[in-house]
Amino acid sequence: MAEKHKDTKSKDTKSKIPPNLLKGKTPKSKFNFYWIYGILAVIFITIQFMNLGDSAKKTDKRDLIEMLESEDVERIVLINKEKAEIYIKRDKLSRHEYDEVRGKNSGDTGPQFYYNITTPDKFVEWVEEAQSNSSKPLYVENEERRDWGGDILSWIIPIVVLVGVWFLIMRMMSRGGGGPGGHIFNIGKSKAQLFDQNANITTNFDAVAGLEEAKVEIMEIVDFLKNPEKYTQLGGKIPKGALLIGPPGTGKTLLAKAVAGEAKVPFFSISGSDFVEMFVGVGASRVRDLFKQAKEKAPCIVFIDEIDAIGRARGRNPMTGANDERENTLNQLLTEMDGFATNTGVIILAATNRADILDVALMRAGRFDRQIHVELPDLEERKAIFKVHMKPLKINKTVNIDFLAKQTPGFSGADIANVCNESALIGARKNKKVVDKQDFMDAIDRIIGGLEKRNKIISQHEKKVIAYHEAGHASVSWLLEYANPLVKVTIVPRGKSLGAAWYLPEERQITTFEQMFDEMTAALGGRASEEINFGKVSTGALNDLEKVTKQAFAMVTYFGLNEVIGNISYYDSTGQQEYSFHKPYSEKTAETIDKEISKMVEKAYQRAKNLLLKNKSKLKTLATLLLEKEVIFSEDLEIIFGKRPYDDEKTIEPVKTEKKLSKKTKKSPPKTNDQPDIKTVEKESKSQVPEKEQTGTLF
Repeated sequence: MAEKHKDTKSKDTKSKIPPNLLKGKTPKSKFNFYWIYGILAVIFITIQFMNLGDSAKKTDKRDLIEMLESEDVERIVLINKEKAEIYIKRDKLSRHEYDEVRGKNSGDTGPQFYYNITTPDKFVEWVEEAQSNSSKPLYVENEERRDWGGDILSWIIPIVVLVGVWFLIMRMMSRGGGGPGGHIFNIGKSKAQLFDQNANITTNFDAVAGLEEAKVEIMEIVDFLKNPEKYTQLGGKIPKGALLIGPPGTGKTLLAKAVAGEAKVPFFSISGSDFVEMFVGVGASRVRDLFKQAKEKAPCIVFIDEIDAIGRARGRNPMTGANDERENTLNQLLTEMDGFATNTGVIILAATNRADILDVALMRAGRFDRQIHVELPDLEERKAIFKVHMKPLKINKTVNIDFLAKQTPGFSGADIANVCNESALIGARKNKKVVDKQDFMDAIDRIIGGLEKRNKIISQHEKKVIAYHEAGHASVSWLLEYANPLVKVTIVPRGKSLGAAWYLPEERQITTFEQMFDEMTAALGGRASEEINFGKVSTGALNDLEKVTKQAFAMVTYFGLNEVIGNISYYDSTGQQEYSFHKPYSEKTAETIDKEISKMVEKAYQRAKNLLLKNKSKLKTLATLLLEKEVIFSEDLEIIFGKRPYDDEKTIEPVKTEKKLSKKTKKSPPKTNDQPDIKTVEKESKSQVPEKEQTGTLF
């Protein structure tokens, strides 16, 4: 047993040794450019101290006069009229006065002393005066010397400094876009990361939950790479590319990671922005280099994340001019993917959440044979995602995954992962040993509405207005048939909101005029409640008015739900209107659209007022209860208004629920994101408010 354990240990130790050492190759030391700087510095220091052997001692005027009067000086040499070198007679060096300079120079041939001169003429005069009593006076010799080392350095050092600074700047620039090696000469090289069989990638398809349809298509590509004979024997060809399309956070990049872990072939990963550079032609050069590397490693997979950075439709923006670097990069990408030269064995995976702006040539079959839609998860898929992300957590047995999945409609996989992480952090903050149901609910509330701000200064009057505002929303939504069911209402400030109401949107496939009009009416219930109870309105309904206006505009111009405009849609699915200076309708039609939008919004507002006037006493009871408790639930509304009669008529099939839905919302009912057109309406409106805050209210 001991020997067996020893063998196992030696194998483990061997596995930790780098492969190049196992093959008997020593790792090559990486060249560091700073070595050149060090060598230049050593050369400079050496040249500066080359004259260390000249150990002449500095003297002053008094000592020099004494040496001249004693006739110890053999000769005085004036160098460049700046410095005087004093040579002592050899027979005089034996005296004790010259012990410090004796033997310092090689063979005693050099000067023993030197004297710095300011005025050469005066120096010569007092030297002659000091030898006035001498029988054999000496005369000052003049000599011109050139410091060749100093002259050369005066020319070389500035050049070296300029070249060094230039290389340093180029290195710093190339770190952000220079490719492998980081040098300016590699700026056109691809920055793709290569994951091969030696790379330790733990992500596989088991870690991807809730994307069953997308996994089927992706796994088929992986299976083709593993077993090509299975398909080629029937004459099939491997797909050249697959484009993953879907909202942010739905798992597109995670699918690519799973492919890298499962494929067992070289996997190149790069972002679309890595092709973009300040230098002209670099993007196209990197595309060529990427496919050159891929062809050498074929069969392999190339994954381009956020391909919309370079795949935007060409010629859309007239402001870019004729020589657009992104267009040149896209042209090269189109050529490499399916040009004149064949591209055998290289499969392209790409991901984007802006498929509507991609170039038509990029989307065609032969480049991206498959377009895989990765949508927001439905009820069953959310359960699977919760199970994956709850594995590392210490969960209380009372936590029900089915309940959490129902409470998070419209949440993406990233949102659900955030919920699980936040719940663990909240539980730890409360010093709990396990994460319970309340921690998950608090995490959901925080993600949707933000952190509670109980210390925010709010006057009593403002608090009362907020309570009536939220009570108005809750009352109208309770009394309308197609409004979303209420979960809870709060007047505790959270995030940018001073108050909020949470609803549970119905997961439906299509939306009718009545459903959208009920949602508009419920959204205006807050402002209607303010006017009924206080006789005036406030700015708190800004978010409500924004949502209602956008929804009314979509109903009139996109969905054909207005009788005056008729069955006409001015929606452009190609996105070309984004760059157009002209509207697709006349000024007269625009005036009609404005009138119909205003009429529809006012009709919904009056409807909300009438509903609240009929139930004014119940509205006041609800607002008073809200002021007292600060948070109320649907059970409290049921006590005041009675049971909601419409709930029994609605049946929802959990398996067939739609994937594109808004998140569980605050205050007013959400937009019906179950329709692709509504989702695009939000893009057309170019709202500056983040998605989670759009579902809430400023009040």
